[in-house]
Amino acid sequence: MTMADVTTLRTAAETGLSKLFEVQRLKLPGAAIAREEAFRYFEAAGLPHRRVEAFKYTDLRAAVREAAPPAEAPEPETARNAVKAARGFAGIEAARLTFVNGHLVPALSDLSGLPEGLEVVTFAKAMAEGHPLLDHLAPVEQTRENPIYQLNAAFMADGAVIRVEAGAKIERALHLRFVGTGSSPFSTATRVLVVAGEDSEVTILESHEGPDGIAYQPNDVLDVVIADRARVLHSRLNIEGDAAIALSTVSARLGAGSHIETVNVVTGAVLSRHQLYLHFAGDDATATVNGAAMIRDGQLADSTLLADHAAVGGISREQFKTVIDGDATGVFQGKIIVRQVAQKTDGKMKSDCLLLTDEGQMMNKPELEIFADDVACGHGATCGAPDDELLFYLMARGLPRAQAESLLVQAFLGEAIEAVSHEGARAAMIAETEAWLARRG
Repeated sequence: MTMADVTTLRTAAETGLSKLFEVQRLKLPGAAIAREEAFRYFEAAGLPHRRVEAFKYTDLRAAVREAAPPAEAPEPETARNAVKAARGFAGIEAARLTFVNGHLVPALSDLSGLPEGLEVVTFAKAMAEGHPLLDHLAPVEQTRENPIYQLNAAFMADGAVIRVEAGAKIERALHLRFVGTGSSPFSTATRVLVVAGEDSEVTILESHEGPDGIAYQPNDVLDVVIADRARVLHSRLNIEGDAAIALSTVSARLGAGSHIETVNVVTGAVLSRHQLYLHFAGDDATATVNGAAMIRDGQLADSTLLADHAAVGGISREQFKTVIDGDATGVFQGKIIVRQVAQKTDGKMKSDCLLLTDEGQMMNKPELEIFADDVACGHGATCGAPDDELLFYLMARGLPRAQAESLLVQAFLGEAIEAVSHEGARAAMIAETEAWLARRG
């Protein structure tokens, strides 16, 4: 048998996705050719598995058994009931865009009360009309080689195109609220594009949640283009349902002197993979990238990062904290690339894990790829149990062991969450850690 005779076997999920795409591609707005190219890329690669180095610890081919059909736009009453029960960033003063099952619901959004200097167009409308800002999609080249990102590009149905005017300082946060609802498996593919003009500033909050016991499959993407000296502050909360397989990507292109802060907190989904791609295109850009994951009972949470320094004087700080209870699995894969032109780059990356039981496991894979000679870069990873001496100290002062352990967990996670600039978002994330600990008992 020659190599030409070898045929890669396709899984039921891959075959199902091909059938769904053939049905959906004529219904979805936008350029059909671009969708076709994206899906053919995904089809050639297939669902990533452990033999693909970037997915070595997160085998999606094994995890995704069936292709869930794309969710339809919900009935108004269904949408209202789902949003009524939503808790992500609830109570925070913000302009809100509400998506139910991947579709924007104007009646539950704040489209008419947006702050001055902020323009929002629904993604479906932008695709249908060929909005000029769509030229900014996929701002980081490496995402085009990612099958999960390309799968989103093939099926993306709705979302938002957000433009921040040059010089605008948007004081009111914009909350992107994603809520899933249903009694059977469904999938969503949302795309949000943020284009921040020169010297502008905006705060973006994202919350993602859905029903327990339903194996739904969200795949969401946030593309961010940050012009010179602009600032984008981004906080993301994953409190998806306990049977969800949640895939997400943030890709950001940074101009000269610009700054991005992005923090992702995970407690939900049986399997989650959060991908971050940063491209430092302008000199003296800075980035703060943090993550905090609290998982248990067979959950897997994967944070995968690529920081590509391609300009002089870039500064990046990445810090990820994982708390593992029971037989859960944490994954951190991070790579800092420093191009030859990117002299005086300062990049620091760290992953810390706290194991609360002997059954849990953590996979750490930090990498540096440096082609410049005037840089200050480093990475590190730690993994261990709660400190017995600190536990003894707290218990000796009258605290029960569970409460003492909870205090240590909160202190451990605090270092990552305290990076959130928005006070309300930071408080909401701290509240989620406390709720997770309370459920643990």
